[in-house]
Amino acid sequence: MKVGFLGPKATFTHLAVQSYFGDDIEQVAYSTIPQCIDAVAGGEIDFAVVPTENALEGSVNLTIDYLIHEQPLYIVGEIVSPIEQHFMVHPANREKWEQVNRVYSHSHAIAQCHKFLHKTFKGITYDYATSTGAAAYYVSQHSEELVAAIANKLAAEEYGLEIVKANIHDYHYNHTRFAIVHPSLDGECPSSKLVSEKEKTTLMVTLPSDQSGALHQVLSAFTWRKLNLSKIESRPMKTGLGNYFFIIDIDMKVDEILIPGAISELEALGCGVKLLGTYNAYMIKQGAEKEAK
Repeated sequence: MKVGFLGPKATFTHLAVQSYFGDDIEQVAYSTIPQCIDAVAGGEIDFAVVPTENALEGSVNLTIDYLIHEQPLYIVGEIVSPIEQHFMVHPANREKWEQVNRVYSHSHAIAQCHKFLHKTFKGITYDYATSTGAAAYYVSQHSEELVAAIANKLAAEEYGLEIVKANIHDYHYNHTRFAIVHPSLDGECPSSKLVSEKEKTTLMVTLPSDQSGALHQVLSAFTWRKLNLSKIESRPMKTGLGNYFFIIDIDMKVDEILIPGAISELEALGCGVKLLGTYNAYMIKQGAEKEAK
């Protein structure tokens, strides 16, 4: 089995892959989220793991838009991972870490550590990498530069960096949600040593044009059936101003009556409805870097 992820090694996505699938698979790193999604759509790999939402920074719009507009894959599983960010340098610069003049990491990681960076390195230059793992790799290859990376413990171990300040993230309840995607809705996600936290269904809904109260009617179709919605989010259709679709998460798998009934009601209202996935959601515990390693 081949599973793709946003690389290089030791990104948070890689950590999610290792925690869920273990070592009995071929892990394939890709440099961008679209490349990872294209690979599973093209049959190069069996599953792809991609980030969809962060507790602090919100949805990863690139992932959502690419799955909707470019490669219509299905969600067959979900992994929620704690995000623990650390400030690391090349071992050659350990004694000079307070003199670094540049911080390199993913834009979300830098934003998640704003308080530490503002207090300790006010005015420092931020450079954005495609991933935290890519930033750690860069620092490992440039000992001559006074540059630091923000990444996880797995990255420090993988690339031989020194963590000079641990847990620099602003909020300690930060988590990222990852989707396991597959070309088929019926693609069976392999079992995992992780414990499933909940069951979920994700729908994409488009509203009928020029109909007053349409969104209220959509929500009512779920409300009177007592279907709990854990998320509703709008994204542009990219067909003109004011045209949106909605991503809706329901806290249960598709059954024989309730969710099909809600979908039928929405379609009767003139809405477009697409089932994006019905799957189990899994949670990685704190300190998972060492376990995954």
